[in-house]
Amino acid sequence: MATSLGLKKPMIAITGSAGKSTTKEMLAAILRRKWKVFKTPANHNLYSHTRNYAKQLKRGSYRAAVLEYGLSAKGHIRLHCQAIRPDISIVTNIGTAHLGSFGGDIKKLIRAKSEIIRYMSPSGMAVYNIDDANSRAMPKGNFRGTLVTVGIQSAKADYRAQNISYGKGGMNFSVKIDGTSQRFFIPIYGRHQVYNGLCAIAVASRLGFTPAEIRAGLRNYTRMQSRLTVRRVPSGALVIDDTYSANPNAAKAAIDVLSAIGGKNKVAVLGNMLSLGQYTKIGHRGVGSYIAKKRVTYLYTYGKYAYQIGSSAVAAGFNSNHWRHFTSRPALHQSLRKHLQQGTTFLVKGSHATNMKQTVLYLVRSKK
Repeated sequence: MATSLGLKKPMIAITGSAGKSTTKEMLAAILRRKWKVFKTPANHNLYSHTRNYAKQLKRGSYRAAVLEYGLSAKGHIRLHCQAIRPDISIVTNIGTAHLGSFGGDIKKLIRAKSEIIRYMSPSGMAVYNIDDANSRAMPKGNFRGTLVTVGIQSAKADYRAQNISYGKGGMNFSVKIDGTSQRFFIPIYGRHQVYNGLCAIAVASRLGFTPAEIRAGLRNYTRMQSRLTVRRVPSGALVIDDTYSANPNAAKAAIDVLSAIGGKNKVAVLGNMLSLGQYTKIGHRGVGSYIAKKRVTYLYTYGKYAYQIGSSAVAAGFNSNHWRHFTSRPALHQSLRKHLQQGTTFLVKGSHATNMKQTVLYLVRSKK
């Protein structure tokens, strides 16, 4: 627990292809039940930001820091660690985000992400997702501290979520802590979000926080905007706004949420996924094949690369009459109008630069 870690002022750093900001907010909300905590503002996670945070931490009377370490190239995580050396690290997962910056080579991306373990305090604690093969493959360098695993599928996970269910406004799940099963709720949809909750639970538990304190923090954490935010619009339809960013793994996870909570008509509106480099075509096609296996009623794609999502979905068996592709946003919006009714759920997703938020705003403001 806290004394076994021997940390008077833990510096906690989080990296990963997805879930950094959500995990940070979850963990910070728990720690703030008792402590004054510094956290990365919004998703300002460049190493230049971390250098500035180091100065703020020296001036402030913080009990702990929860930081995001972002990267877009090899060596970026090392620069973060040189600015603020973590005692505790979390790797949420290693997927397809920023894969284009590494020439489509997943092994290079894995090694770049592993810098958080190789350059943190060698006697600290590193948390990672044991269900994720890429995270398991990370080289550990000279790290001789404590490795803590989270998971859903693997029985070997130190913190394993079981009895997972969709509830009103979020996910319910159980985790054994010190041999006793504890029930938790996170106010966000998605089985993949449970992994983020597990990472926060693992660290907070090891720092001595009680299950009751962890429960309260998770239930009240600050939600990030446009990350699986569900809104009911004037027409009676639901809109799942997941427009902050996109990569193939995150797109598939969002489609799972649409399938799970959507009404009679489930409409996926998907824009380009950027920064994939050589993986662009394969990544978009993979999302299309995935859609064909899910309970999606209509598919709308927007942008040059997103065409591959639709064509791949149809090739995998999706009804071709239920797919439409657009390169004009006004035309897309006009076509979506006919679905603005009770019983329809829209999922809107795309890379930030694709500006799919405009489509969300259109749906929210439209009465029919």
